[in-house]
Amino acid sequence: MLKKIWNTLQMRRDPIICFRKQGATIGKDCEIRCSNLGSEPYLITIGDHVRINAGVQMITHDGGVWVLRKTSKLENAASIDKFGKIVIGNNVHIGTNAVIMPGVTIGDNVIVGCMAVVTKDIPSNSVAVGVPARVIKTIEEYEEKNTEFYNRSLELRAQQSQVEAQREKIESEKRAIEAQSAQNEEIERQLQEKESQLSLRESELNALSQS
Repeated sequence: MLKKIWNTLQMRRDPIICFRKQGATIGKDCEIRCSNLGSEPYLITIGDHVRINAGVQMITHDGGVWVLRKTSKLENAASIDKFGKIVIGNNVHIGTNAVIMPGVTIGDNVIVGCMAVVTKDIPSNSVAVGVPARVIKTIEEYEEKNTEFYNRSLELRAQQSQVEAQREKIESEKRAIEAQSAQNEEIERQLQEKESQLSLRESELNALSQS
């Protein structure tokens, strides 16, 4: 029980270290947000700068052969099994709830869409979506399509930065006015105090002159 709790805490703290301990090969600068890498993580190789979103499943064995254990006439059919490595290249994004099937190799500079089921290799520099996943465009085409949106996002960020700078300037001026107001109040209080002292001194002098 304690070991299970410890493993859960470790997984939350740094899942990549946990997956490496389980045998997975993982490169540098990766983000892995799924909770596991399947039942055979030692069959999985992940390159550099790879992001794997939550809910992604890595399937490294074909569970369907379980049926053949009853139907096959092969010798030792009762222990028949089928495994396949999964290889993911460099600079890859795998969207939420995608499924990667056994024996699949995903190239470099690849985007796999959310909920895609990848049953075949995905070539480098491509975008793949759907069930089963298929290549719909190149990375260059994806960039071209999103350039206008990207530029608009940059403009909005620049405008937002300007607004924040103006807001900070207004807040700074407001603080300066408040400080000046507080200073004026203090000066006014001191003047009133001096006037009171003068009035008191005047009263004392009048009293002395009449005595």
